Amino acid sequence: MAMSLNRAQLIGNVTRDPEVRQIPGGTTVASFSIATNFVWKDQSGQKQERAEFHNIVAWRNLADICSQFVRKGSKVYVEGRIQTRDWEGEDGVKRYRTEIVADNIILLDRKGSGEGMAYTGSQAAHGGIERQRQESPAETGAPSEVEGEVAIEDLPF
Repeated sequence: MAMSLNRAQLIGNVTRDPEVRQIPGGTTVASFSIATNFVWKDQSGQKQERAEFHNIVAWRNLADICSQFVRKGSKVYVEGRIQTRDWEGEDGVKRYRTEIVADNIILLDRKGSGEGMAYTGSQAAHGGIERQRQESPAETGAPSEVEGEVAIEDLPF
């Protein structure tokens, strides 16, 4: 029996407010995108940076939570599975879209708030919200986060 795993974990900044709609049958779906940055030094020692954009889709109660709390500019942790859809455009050309279907979303604290909120598909279905107390770098004595880079304190595990 072959084993298979389809899992994505991302920490990034939301690039647009979620678009929330109901599909026929009344199921709620939210879609938004996040940007992650990859930073490296080239052969001459110059710092290079590239942004990668990821399409996120959340369903049902997790979509409702996204519509309430996720905003452009928010820093979020998203965990889910990678899915590619295809369809034929009005021009007859086949189009593809790769997205992350979210299972878990953690709203990472804004600077100074000291608190993040975590949501999972199962918690959302039962109205459960887990609040996580996160120590700021000043409290731990760790160096503060460099803008655009993810600090170890931001990781949800």
